[in-house]
Amino acid sequence: MRRKNVSFLVLLGLLVVMTACGKQNQTEFMRVKKEDVDTKKENWMDKQLLLSAQLGDTETVVKLINSGANLNVRGTQGETPVMAATYYNHIDTVKTLLAAGADVNIQDNHKDNPFLYAAAEGTLEILKLTIEAGADPKIMNQFGDTALIPAAERGHVEVVKELLTYTDIDVNHINNLGWTALMEAVLLGSGGKEYQQIVQMLIEHNADVNIPDKEGVTPFQHAKERGFTKIQPILEKVGAY
Repeated sequence: MRRKNVSFLVLLGLLVVMTACGKQNQTEFMRVKKEDVDTKKENWMDKQLLLSAQLGDTETVVKLINSGANLNVRGTQGETPVMAATYYNHIDTVKTLLAAGADVNIQDNHKDNPFLYAAAEGTLEILKLTIEAGADPKIMNQFGDTALIPAAERGHVEVVKELLTYTDIDVNHINNLGWTALMEAVLLGSGGKEYQQIVQMLIEHNADVNIPDKEGVTPFQHAKERGFTKIQPILEKVGAY
């Protein structure tokens, strides 16, 4: 009789253990399942934030931010939502994302960020927003340019003025080609009024007029060779040769 009781107690103990393990496994399964659902929800929101930023749908962007979407999620080209909005000049969307704390300095796969891209494209309002958000003027693009160099090369007068006035950007930075902002304004510009203004502004902000290219040719020599008769005297006046 005692042996039967012992056997019964052993079986009862095993049953209790198995039941407890089953409950634990069920709880673990439910926890994992909930985490999986939460992850999918977060991934969906992040993708929607990127798309909404690209489309300039600021209202949806605000809702997704408030729901916890990742402000700095990366797209297929390494773009963040604020970079996606910058591509299409969606000023209000850029403003909203930056105000919410989006990182303005993250670069995409092409080494562009909102600050660099806005300067190169001449989108002044977005450039101002990026400066206010703490854009780093030392960051360079894939060509070793700071934001000032493509802005000068493309004749974006107001962008150049904004950069020189409100950032500590290096006016004499030399890119991978061996060119400064002044060199690009002369060598790749048209010599027209906007380039004359840019050359003057660069000089007023301490541009070294005699930094040559890799072949030893100075901006003044390039201006003379290209027949830029309005730019030559601007350079010559400050000792260019």
